[in-house]
Amino acid sequence: MASLAERLGHDPDARLLIVTCDELGSSHAANVGVYEALRDGIATSASLMVPCPWAREAASRYRGEDIGVELTLNAEHDLYRWGPITHAPSLLDGDGGFPRTVADLWDHADLDEARRELRAQVERAILWGFDVSHLDSHLGVLQGKPEFFDIYLDLAIEFDLPIRLPGPEAERRIGFPFRSLAAEEGIVFPDHFTRLRRVGSRRAIERVLQDLPPGVTEVHARPAIDTPELRAQTPDWPGRVDDHDLLVDERGLRPLLDRVGAVLIGYRELRELQRSERRR
Repeated sequence: MASLAERLGHDPDARLLIVTCDELGSSHAANVGVYEALRDGIATSASLMVPCPWAREAASRYRGEDIGVELTLNAEHDLYRWGPITHAPSLLDGDGGFPRTVADLWDHADLDEARRELRAQVERAILWGFDVSHLDSHLGVLQGKPEFFDIYLDLAIEFDLPIRLPGPEAERRIGFPFRSLAAEEGIVFPDHFTRLRRVGSRRAIERVLQDLPPGVTEVHARPAIDTPELRAQTPDWPGRVDDHDLLVDERGLRPLLDRVGAVLIGYRELRELQRSERRR
């Protein structure tokens, strides 16, 4: 079978890179930072957290960029809360929003309520005018248990969208073959994904680029501009501001991208490939 790079029309040894900005809609600072990274920097894609308070403002700034939906069932901040956009009692933690932790969600979520909520998030993004390019999962909650992955995969099939998935090493750790299950349904996903354990992408992205493998690699960041709102929202704000600088500053990653011969692409290329192959 042809490699993903070949199916996208590139040489088999091409090094293709998706640079995704997560958490669009999570704050005004994130909205400004993400759109600047897309329009003035090297970012090629972003993902929208529909339930967050600033998501509608993000929609008002949209100009057709490559943006997917970051399917959201958690609100991890202590002092800043968001919750479901549907009636979903099992998705509330009793403190005004989604559960803070993945484990709490897995223990208490009703799967039918979760499915209805996540479908509504995609539908709302489309209603707001987004040309949705892909799906991913906030905090990876839909990738760690088969019953939640079923929802993720079903939505990808229903809306005919590619998805973010961890690499093969994660399959062995988690314990079920989610990449094979997605591929069998004709769902497209990057060959490689670098998951960050904490906010602040600079060192992780630089390490990936120094040894960028052939194929499609996705790296992600959480860019935001430095504002009093961001500082009050989360203690990891310096990493978010540094992510913005990394993606927008001409002295950041561009020289390294040129040195390794990386070709920047977005999720739209994967979406169009998936849709053409599924039609055939």
